[in-house]
Amino acid sequence: MIPLTGYTDRLSARPGERIEFRLSCSVAEEVEARLVRVICGDPNPAGPGLVEADLGAVYRARHPVREQAAWTGSHAVIEAAETALPAAGITLEALVWPTRPGAGAQAVLSCFDPAAGTGLALGLDDAGHACLTLGGAGAAPQRIAAPAPCPVRRWVRLRASYDPATGRAAVGAVETAPPFGEARPAQAEAVSAAAPGPLPARWHIAALGPDPASGRPAAPFSGKIEAPAIRIGALPADRLLAPETGLAALAAWDFTRGIATTRIEDTGPHARHGRLVNLPARAMTGHNWTGREHCWRHAPEQYGAIHFHDTDLADCGWETTFTFAVPETLPSGVYAMRLSAGGETDAIPFFVPPPRGRRGHDLVVLIPTFTYVVYGNFDRPDFDEGYRARAAALGMGRHFPADHPEYGRSTYNTHSDDSGICHSSHLRPMMTMRPGYMSQDDPAGSGLRHFPADTHLLAWLEAKGIGFDVLTDDELDREGPAALSGYRAALTCSHPEYHTGATLDAYRAYRNGGGRLAYLGGNGFYWRVARHPEMPEAIEIRRGEGGIRSWAAEPGEYFNAFDGAYGGLWRRQGRPPQALVGVGFSAQGTFEGARYRLMPAAEDPRAAWIFDGVAGIEDGVFGDFGLSGGGAAGFELDRADTRLGTPDHALVLARSEGHSARFIAVHEEQLTHIVTLPGERPEDLVRAEIVLFETPAGGAVFSTGSITFCGSLPHAGFDNPVSAMLERVVRRFLDPAPFTMPP
Repeated sequence: MIPLTGYTDRLSARPGERIEFRLSCSVAEEVEARLVRVICGDPNPAGPGLVEADLGAVYRARHPVREQAAWTGSHAVIEAAETALPAAGITLEALVWPTRPGAGAQAVLSCFDPAAGTGLALGLDDAGHACLTLGGAGAAPQRIAAPAPCPVRRWVRLRASYDPATGRAAVGAVETAPPFGEARPAQAEAVSAAAPGPLPARWHIAALGPDPASGRPAAPFSGKIEAPAIRIGALPADRLLAPETGLAALAAWDFTRGIATTRIEDTGPHARHGRLVNLPARAMTGHNWTGREHCWRHAPEQYGAIHFHDTDLADCGWETTFTFAVPETLPSGVYAMRLSAGGETDAIPFFVPPPRGRRGHDLVVLIPTFTYVVYGNFDRPDFDEGYRARAAALGMGRHFPADHPEYGRSTYNTHSDDSGICHSSHLRPMMTMRPGYMSQDDPAGSGLRHFPADTHLLAWLEAKGIGFDVLTDDELDREGPAALSGYRAALTCSHPEYHTGATLDAYRAYRNGGGRLAYLGGNGFYWRVARHPEMPEAIEIRRGEGGIRSWAAEPGEYFNAFDGAYGGLWRRQGRPPQALVGVGFSAQGTFEGARYRLMPAAEDPRAAWIFDGVAGIEDGVFGDFGLSGGGAAGFELDRADTRLGTPDHALVLARSEGHSARFIAVHEEQLTHIVTLPGERPEDLVRAEIVLFETPAGGAVFSTGSITFCGSLPHAGFDNPVSAMLERVVRRFLDPAPFTMPP
């Protein structure tokens, strides 16, 4: 584990509110915490360097600290109270869709105490065979396994039965819908030497129980589980795998109930409900899914499965080390708690919006915290020793997700069973959300993305003496348009990609109400996400049917479990980015930047003020420099398209050029290898466009269409044409004189 690290219970806190810091340290018994204001999180000597304002006078303290463990694996826990083993015997059953049979012992339904070695558990053995584990006082646990392994990603009925009168135990598995129509059951039976006593007070689904040595879930299961049940009575061998047992339920959990919650409901006589740990995926197709319905709300009986993963992590569950009460006088801004202990350091960022209903400045910077969380701990597939060496050469952070799977991966990665990670949370250390974290191996620049990349904009505002407040996605989602009320101008950061319906509504209401919105990134407003109603720190993404993506949702699993809404691209739901900010995702390539060229519309009187007198634009070209890929137009590019909602009166002021052959048009624009939806050649869609348009209420929108744009702001000590252009836009946006929308 990382020697000194931690996380906060919330990413933003207003003055007067409290924020908890949950730390783990293995190198000292005390940690020093010191408040800083983050100005620039890029240590690259080609730029301003790592710049922070020391606010130790506001908060500096030492706190006791200890090592706290982190482990992955989703499962369910049922607090059952100790239960006598039925005299008639007991049967455990479940429908399973195993995704890693043969990858070690995996428990499906457990009434077993790993510390005492007593009880019963149904699952798979090391080789993927259906297995019953029995343990009794004074005897070592015994395993009885079926003779053949379970198939991968096909539905199987598992069942095990034990008769205490005879000691006879049986276990078996049979496919529910074999591909060639013939079910071949695999079952075994034996007389058990172990005589299980009362069932323990705690039962588990998708895990055996806590490992007595480490406390982590033992024998975690990967795959779907449906309709687990414990029944009263033992079954003879010839009825072991029958579709129905005819036995009364001691407990039977129906996963179609409470899909949007972390609870599982027992329909049995004792209401032994349970709770889910680490947010396994719900609203998953079950063994009876027909394909006629794709929305779980319309056919919940076909969505009775939960997909558990041994790599799920939603909350480390660490104890709070200390609590910071945000002073009433602390200005809105971006801060971090600098930590040091035993020669190790860390910095945990957080954001301070102004007091509710008040503002400190006329300008607000909108922090894309949903995007930060979705990308949290992205383990890049191209990470290698060269990447690590480049980070060291630039003085970047030395901890990488590839080295620390215990803190969970991002939704750009897959689980150990190759299914997509559809949940993420900030209740864990996020290496990617630290000053100085290098996301890309970028020979031409710093390779920063997300939080550290967005500090290029913060540093620019500081250098230009432009005061600002901050708001995060959390405030926009919870408070809606009211959070933006009164701000004359709003700036996005470099990559505001992930949004709920509420955050998009807040942006649109602000724009339509006369606000001046500057979209300073690329690939923004792209994917729909949902927040968990019981655990708002957690975010869900379903990557279905289109879009540049690192995995694809299974058929029938495109609808969010958290809110029941259709997941995927906002564009597929009638809300393309062009309809909000005039440009939308058009092309993606490697992390390299190019230049812009002015278009004729730059001379239109409505926009000429942006470029008049700007030095450094030679032959209409500018932006071929920067700390992100070496150019202002790069990596992910957005363009205007009236077909998708760009207003007819929008002006395309500049267009990128000079991109390499490593860039491609996005999937949703391509119909074949040579035909695109807009009718242009695929290679012609590789462009970023700078757009300006006015709104009827006196506001305006300015969009740059590139992720790497903000990386060019610090070039040459902030004295360059990209910086000058943006300064003119921001200062005009802060001018109360209304914009006039043409007829």
